[in-house]
Amino acid sequence: MALNIPGLVSLSVFFMLTLATGIWASWKSKKDQQNRNPTEMAIVGGRNINVFIGLFTATATWVGGAYINGTAEIVYLPSKGLLWVQAPVGFALSLVIGGFFFVNPMRSKNYVTVMDPLQETYGNVMGSLLFIPPLLGEVFWFAAILASLGATMRVILDIGGSWAIIVSACTVILYTLLGGLYSVAYTDVIQLVFITLSLASPWVCIPFALVNSATESIYYTATHQSYQDPWIGKIEKQYLGRWLDDFFYLVLGSIPWQTYFQRVLSAASPGQARLMSYLSGLGCFSMAIPSVLIGAVAASTDWNQTSYGLPSPLERGESAMILPLVLHYLCPAYISIAGLGAIAAATMSSADSALLSAGSMFAHNIYRKILRKKATEMEVLWAMRTSMLVFGAGAAGLAFYSSSIYDLWFLSGELVYALLFPQLCCALFIPSTNTYGSAAGFLVGLLLRLLAGEPALSIPPVICYPACSLVNGTYSQLFPFKIFTMLLTLGTIVAVSYLAAVLFQRNLLPRRWDIC
Repeated sequence: MALNIPGLVSLSVFFMLTLATGIWASWKSKKDQQNRNPTEMAIVGGRNINVFIGLFTATATWVGGAYINGTAEIVYLPSKGLLWVQAPVGFALSLVIGGFFFVNPMRSKNYVTVMDPLQETYGNVMGSLLFIPPLLGEVFWFAAILASLGATMRVILDIGGSWAIIVSACTVILYTLLGGLYSVAYTDVIQLVFITLSLASPWVCIPFALVNSATESIYYTATHQSYQDPWIGKIEKQYLGRWLDDFFYLVLGSIPWQTYFQRVLSAASPGQARLMSYLSGLGCFSMAIPSVLIGAVAASTDWNQTSYGLPSPLERGESAMILPLVLHYLCPAYISIAGLGAIAAATMSSADSALLSAGSMFAHNIYRKILRKKATEMEVLWAMRTSMLVFGAGAAGLAFYSSSIYDLWFLSGELVYALLFPQLCCALFIPSTNTYGSAAGFLVGLLLRLLAGEPALSIPPVICYPACSLVNGTYSQLFPFKIFTMLLTLGTIVAVSYLAAVLFQRNLLPRRWDIC
């Protein structure tokens, strides 16, 4: 396949438009910065982001390249299908639950990051330990979505994925460094509009794929065997525990991330923050519909009738690229270019959020509160910019090892769920908990999760929960161990906090031993 010159030109225009929007937003933030805290302007937009912009940026943060690519892939896979597409409903419920329970206590106290209540309740040392899982998650996430974009460009444009990774990383780092949340929020508007017009519009990608002569009716193939098993999928009884475990992980594990709280904490009031969270949940769900349809089309296609030929993407091990493959082989060239723009927009909208979140937590919670307690606002701002440059460069380097980056991100995300979610719940809703409970919960949660193993990283389990099975030399945990680990961590924090308080208050232990 020759280099796709029109696609390359179109994508270059999109990158320049995004960069120009980010630079304009940076100028706007500096104009609005008069008499305001410069660090707070960079991290939470001076708490002056209106509901419209907030809705777009919150939705775009979740609707990333992995979200639209992954949804299509799961629908396409014969072993999964639509019933295993949990992210749209899971993320939507997460945003609703976050808005209902977590937004008000966070926004009413004018916190800046998700780490603030943890450091306030458990101290800076414990806070620095709790900072590690979300930092790793943000960096690995940034690397994973850059790798996804590189693979997509390799399919449609026939260019080296490394160039796509480098250009995307430089663009995102530049406008995020310049304008902070303002640049991220306003570029998110452009990117979400581009995604909507490219993928979701009824006159662009979907109709061409649906009416292609190689594609059978998706209504028929949803429940009938055609070129592969029905794309509606099924949940076998023995996998119900894993399905529920993954679902609750998506719902609850998506809450304790700075990418989410950065948006709601930037709203002008708690009421606006809640509204932003509710509406973005609806937007997140609706943006998955085009990917579901594309996955269904892929499962209903006789690939031998296309220039792709046989074997199928599943047999070639290219299921992860099913969305760009459908756009490239089942749609006209100019349509596939538009679809590539949607994927690039989705990727950048998540990448800038991850970068800003990692830099914000480091500058505000580590540099200012631990390393340099007397640092000036400009010093903290430059610490944030420097850390974003370091994290961004590191993530771009990791993106070249994409085969393991996704697995590392999933593991770090599960650590955030097992460790950070219970800690955040206790800090906000059970104020009697203390540092002893937090430390014990951290240790218990970390050990339980690591000892459960990780097949994707070839880490065998030390703890084999009920229904643990050995399949093709790999252990598979069918027991819902993620939610079990999270609940046990929560219980440990509460129990040890109560025990420590009783021991010291009743002088069963000398007060001089109370070091927290």
